[in-house]
Amino acid sequence: MPTNSTTQTLEIAVLPGDGIGPEVMGAAIELLHAVHVECGGPALHFTHYDAGAQFFARSGVALPDSTLESCGLSDAMLFGAMGWPDIVNPDGTEIMPQLELRMAFSLYAGVRPIRWFPGLPAVLTDERARGIDFVLIREQTEGLFYARGRGRMVDDNEAYDTMQITRAGTARVSEFAFRLAERRKARRAFSLVTCVDKANVFTSMAFFRKVFDGVAAQHPGIPANHSLVDAMAMNMLKKPWDLDVMVMENMYGDILSDMGAGLIGGLGMAPSGDIGDAHGLFQPVHGTAPDIAGQGKANPCAMFLSAAMMLDWLADRHGEAALEVGARAIEKAVEIALTGGEVVPMDYGGSSGTAALTTAVISALPAARRGVQ
Repeated sequence: MPTNSTTQTLEIAVLPGDGIGPEVMGAAIELLHAVHVECGGPALHFTHYDAGAQFFARSGVALPDSTLESCGLSDAMLFGAMGWPDIVNPDGTEIMPQLELRMAFSLYAGVRPIRWFPGLPAVLTDERARGIDFVLIREQTEGLFYARGRGRMVDDNEAYDTMQITRAGTARVSEFAFRLAERRKARRAFSLVTCVDKANVFTSMAFFRKVFDGVAAQHPGIPANHSLVDAMAMNMLKKPWDLDVMVMENMYGDILSDMGAGLIGGLGMAPSGDIGDAHGLFQPVHGTAPDIAGQGKANPCAMFLSAAMMLDWLADRHGEAALEVGARAIEKAVEIALTGGEVVPMDYGGSSGTAALTTAVISALPAARRGVQ
């Protein structure tokens, strides 16, 4: 039975996007309806909005003002995947409305959880790899991505993109990382926040580290350290089980988060949240996968886990404990479905497509709900 009843309804702006985006989004909404029946809590009202590369090809606009306005009025944004190889801007860059949304709503904390699920093939042979459970935090409004749309060409011989690092931007994302580590501490044997940078080379990165250290001093109960980004790339392969929360500049986070997904087998199990002080957007890390779009082959688990992150965030903002229960139930249901061995995603060498995985995870919800009480 549901944990509680409430008359509150939360408005979710749904942006399915391109390629497999609509397929995994449809599966996630079906799952969220089942979670509401199983766990109770506020009703979620889903409204779909246009955006993306294929919409741009039809309309000449990638992110309509009406969509942007509606997203700002919503309680959360649920995002599929956007972009298409043959549909690009005049300068050759891809159509990526997600970057505009990050800037428009100051979604400064890019949260990228990396967790190994039982039932998945092991990428690393060390048994400790079964304990992989860490989070990368990308600062998403500054860094090298700040240069998007601001790049400079000189006589078709030189190109410049400038990185921006500010005290305010670095302090708030560092604070976010320490607060997250504090919440994770209750279920882990250790806590650690690592500043990932290139402070030995770049003035901007030395400044990033300096600001991070100032925030760390305000959280004496959470251990903190530093790692150069190249050293972290090696350590993620050698001993990822020693990692907890890492905070870094945008481009470093973009690269390392995909590397982290590789440690658990691929992007099909990699969710994310783009979070600011007033808004949150949740999406799978994978792209639009044009090669399998429309074939029912997409793995929806990253979308499911992104939906769980959304429920967690909404639970915290609205004081709705049932939403947090729903988030844990989704995670547990994914684990149960995969552990049984009857469904194996195609990107993990199996034959289970979107529909089969969705059915298996929804079928596992009652057992998952009992397991998270």
